[in-house]
Amino acid sequence: MTQLIDYVLTRGVAQVEKEADLRRLLLEGNNGEPLRIKLGVDPTHYDLTIGHAVVFRKLRQFQQLGHKPVVVIGDWTARLGDPSGRVEARKPLTEEQVNANAATYLDQFFRIVDREKTEVRRQSEWFDSFSLGDAIKLLGYKTVAQMLERDDFSKRYKSGIEIYLAEFMYPLLQGYDSVALRADVELGGTDQTFNLLVGRELQPTFGQKSQQILTVNLIVGLDGVKKMGKSLDNYIAITAPANDMYGKLMSLPDHAMRTYFEALTDVSTEELNEFERKIQEGTLNPRDVKRRMAREIVTEFHTLSEAQEAEEAFIRQFSERKLPTDIPSYTVSEPTNIVALMVAAGLAASNNKARELIKQGGVSIFLQGESGEATRITNGEFVVPVAPGAILKVGKRQYLRLTV
Repeated sequence: MTQLIDYVLTRGVAQVEKEADLRRLLLEGNNGEPLRIKLGVDPTHYDLTIGHAVVFRKLRQFQQLGHKPVVVIGDWTARLGDPSGRVEARKPLTEEQVNANAATYLDQFFRIVDREKTEVRRQSEWFDSFSLGDAIKLLGYKTVAQMLERDDFSKRYKSGIEIYLAEFMYPLLQGYDSVALRADVELGGTDQTFNLLVGRELQPTFGQKSQQILTVNLIVGLDGVKKMGKSLDNYIAITAPANDMYGKLMSLPDHAMRTYFEALTDVSTEELNEFERKIQEGTLNPRDVKRRMAREIVTEFHTLSEAQEAEEAFIRQFSERKLPTDIPSYTVSEPTNIVALMVAAGLAASNNKARELIKQGGVSIFLQGESGEATRITNGEFVVPVAPGAILKVGKRQYLRLTV
C-alpha cells in the first residue's frame, strides 16, 4: 500500500499542497470512510483531448485505492458565461447546451473512470438557491490583494488590462463547490492551483477540514512547446480512431516523450530511465521508444489489438512507404476543383485552409492508385480529373480513393 500511495502522489504530479497530511490520510484512513476526491468539470466544451485524460487517470488511481471520485458539473457558472473582455471570452450557454455538453463530456470521462463508483453532482443543486446576500458574503472571504496573487490576474493588472469584478467571483464559486461537496481532496492541472487553494481556504470558515490539493503536470501539444489545446490545433481527441491517434503520437518531438509516458501510461520509472540511458548511449533508437509510447497510449483509449493494428499500419505506411489499406472512397463524377473537393470531402475545414495546405506542399495525388507515383498539387486551380482508383493525399495521414 505504501508503494501504491507513493506512486499516486508522485507519478506525473506537479505539487501536493500538504503531502505529509494527504499521505497520512491515505495510509491511516479517514475514520473508516473513503476520501471524497473532487474534480470540477467545465461543460462549455464537449470534445476532450488526451490532455484532459491526464487528470482523469489520476482520479482513477485514487479510485483504485478505494476512494470516491466526486465530479461536479459547472452548469451554473457555464450559464453565466465569462464576463471578461478577453478575446476568447466564454459566451453564456443555455441549459440545453450545458446538458448536451455535460452528457458528451461524461461519456468520454467514463472511458477512464469507473462510472458505477463515481458520484456526479451539479453546481445548480446549491447555487440555484443562492441569494444576493449569500454572494456578497462569499466575496467577503477574500481581499482584492489576495485575488491579485493569481498569476493571470497579476499579469493583467500589471499590464493595464481590465479585470472585471465578476471575474473575482469565479474562484470563490469554485471554492464553494468544495464546501457543498465536503471534498477531502481536489485534483486539477497546474493552471487551476489558485482556484483549488480558494476551496481549501474557504472550508474551515464553514466548519470543515481543509481539502488536500494535488495538481498534475499538463502535457504539451503535438508541437512539443505549447499546452495541448484545440484552438492551437496541436491536440489528439480522446475519441480519435486508433490509427489517427497512433500516427499523431508518432509525430511528437522526442523531448516530450517522457512526460507523455508519465502522464498517460503506467510504464515504470525504472524502465523510462533505462530508455533515456540507452538513447544517450546510442544503443536505442528514439523511434522504437516512441512506438512503445504510442502503443501504450492508444491501448489506454482503445484495445491492445487495435493499438497493435495501428502500429502495423503505421509501419507499413511510413517505414515501408506503402499506402494504408483502409482508404475511404469518395465519388467524383466530373472534373472537380481541388479546393472544392477537399472541403466537400472533409479534408479541409475551409477554402482558405485547403489553399494553405496546397501552398505548404501537403497535397498530392496518385493518379494510378497504389501502383503509381504521387504528383504534388501546387496550385489551388488544379482540376481533379475523373480517374477511378486515383488516391488523393492531404497532409501526412489523410487519404481518399476516388470513384465514379
